[in-house]
Amino acid sequence: MRLGILAVGHKLPDWVAAGCAEYIKRMPRELPVAMVEIKPEPRSGKTREQLLAAEKVRLRSALQGYARTIVLDERGADLTTLKLAQRLEDWMREGGDTAFVIGGADGIDEEIKAGADSMIRLSSLTLPHAMARLVLCEQLYRALSVVRNHPYHREG
Repeated sequence: MRLGILAVGHKLPDWVAAGCAEYIKRMPRELPVAMVEIKPEPRSGKTREQLLAAEKVRLRSALQGYARTIVLDERGADLTTLKLAQRLEDWMREGGDTAFVIGGADGIDEEIKAGADSMIRLSSLTLPHAMARLVLCEQLYRALSVVRNHPYHREG
């Protein structure tokens, strides 16, 4: 099984890219994580709907080959780290590659959301998209550490 983080957006700030790279590097060979940047649609007088429709085409193309789609959205399920670990363990048992989708500045097209296997949120706070990538990378590593009883995650 492999994990993909499909994120609409431009080049990450160096400190975010370094943090994401660190957590991705810590993932085991049997559960690799790929960061896939999706080019945002140039704004140039387009409506939000036009922007999302163009990004939807790019996202659908990038989602090819993934068995499971998880959309990150502010209205998604609010998971604890332990609940994320349980879901990760279930996905590993079921098999199939899993894509996590992070939208751009205008969000994610409703068709992508409707077609997703689930929607989750990382926080009740509004996070910059670059920060969402970093938090997701760390939480995937932490969830795997819970699954494997690794001391990285400490309860209580």
